[in-house]
Amino acid sequence: MAILSVRGLSKQFPGVIALNQVDFELEEGEVHALVGENGAGKSTLIKILAGVYMPDAGEISLRGERFSPKNPKESLDQGISVIHQELQLVPALNAVENIFLGRHPVKNKLGFVDWKDMRRAAEELVAKLGISLDLKVPVGRLSVALQQMVAIAKALSYDAEILIMDEPTSTLTDEEIDNLFDLLRTLRSVGVSIIYVSHRLNELKEIADRVTVLRDGQYIGTRDVQETNIDEIIHMMVGRSIEDKYPRVRTEPGKELLRVEGLASGRRVRDVSFSVHAGEILGIAGLVGAGRTETARAIVGADERDRGTIYVHGREVRINSPVDAVNLGIGLIPEDRKHQGLVLEMSVKGNSTLPILSDLCSRWGFIDHPRETDEVEGLVRSLDIRTPSIDRHVEDLSGGNQQKVVLAKWFAKRCDVLIFDEPTRGVDVGAKIEIYNLMNELTRQGKAIIMISSEMPEIIGMSDRMIVMHDGVVVGELTAEEATQEKILSLIVEGEKGERRDER
Repeated sequence: MAILSVRGLSKQFPGVIALNQVDFELEEGEVHALVGENGAGKSTLIKILAGVYMPDAGEISLRGERFSPKNPKESLDQGISVIHQELQLVPALNAVENIFLGRHPVKNKLGFVDWKDMRRAAEELVAKLGISLDLKVPVGRLSVALQQMVAIAKALSYDAEILIMDEPTSTLTDEEIDNLFDLLRTLRSVGVSIIYVSHRLNELKEIADRVTVLRDGQYIGTRDVQETNIDEIIHMMVGRSIEDKYPRVRTEPGKELLRVEGLASGRRVRDVSFSVHAGEILGIAGLVGAGRTETARAIVGADERDRGTIYVHGREVRINSPVDAVNLGIGLIPEDRKHQGLVLEMSVKGNSTLPILSDLCSRWGFIDHPRETDEVEGLVRSLDIRTPSIDRHVEDLSGGNQQKVVLAKWFAKRCDVLIFDEPTRGVDVGAKIEIYNLMNELTRQGKAIIMISSEMPEIIGMSDRMIVMHDGVVVGELTAEEATQEKILSLIVEGEKGERRDER
């Protein structure tokens, strides 16, 4: 029986048809996956269900009755709760305070908070989820997985019957994903209905009952997960088959562009050495916590180096800040694009030209706006950034197009060495191929790329050579021909054994 039904839903923004006659149905006690490329309309549909947007046409039925939420509170009151990809938690507050934020129970007419009752209610929720959690610790000090559990507990505190989860596994380890899936199965067994939005199509067989595909704001179809396969879903998403998921076009490596020797920074980077050449993609593989991101940050001067030497074009250099790195032709595409790679409230144009503003200024300090516009319009064309206008705020774009704007900055700066940290996280399968092809074009031009990825098939498929890290140390190097998931994991295990021997 359907608990939620959507019929003919449409929503238009200036220059963009976000949804066009979309249908969707959610049954009681099912996990229903919602997939599609960036810009397919998934976020718009979720925001309509959550009461953030009002549709232009169509109707929604909830428990068989007409449902038209005018704000998020109305949606919450009707048992629909959304857990966003960027968790809506206050880091300085503990789990209890976050769960009941804005609706603390009071114990008398004077309005004093009933802390005892609030803690008891939070303990019951956590026990219901079957997780071990210190309720007194500020959530900012918890792991991402535990923060997500707090967000789920908060959602269930509203007596949610429908849980909408947006990219819930994008920052979790394999073990944490398994724990999350166990929890979702438990929630499904007690009648909670779940809309599960994800770009990780390989997860669908494991957790979803049905999958609905949107493309360009239109409903393409719904399939029983056990009666379809990944290739069919991809074809529905992009309108074509994608035979080669990792289309690396290998080029002959040229001269050495960057060399790092004995790099150490804080507790996460203890001894890292490698080099990368023109026309080459060097992968950095390793498990979460291996120190890969911290290595990238230390190279570009975002984190302080304790020791180590960096050479650019064979010459020893000092990099004390990201400005130094940029001036030396080194650019970083960070894993957290929304907080570290973009200024969301600025336009596509404003973000794209941030690294080259001084180049666009006259000697009097005024920006040459026509030249800036020409530069950005060229970048939008070459990177196929889908935006109604270069003046549109970046926060209004899909995740894949936001990632392309981050790339646009470094294309504009014409950096020789680019560090891609999780370049396809939260990006759909079609946009992934576009990013891989852009990487191919960069190496064809003689640029060097350092690629950090937690997806082993991706890093094996796109790297010409890779180093493997464990606990801040390089534990091995593999060529593209040698690299397999088994060999990478074997090097990590050997690194763990060596670490234990050192401790003894």
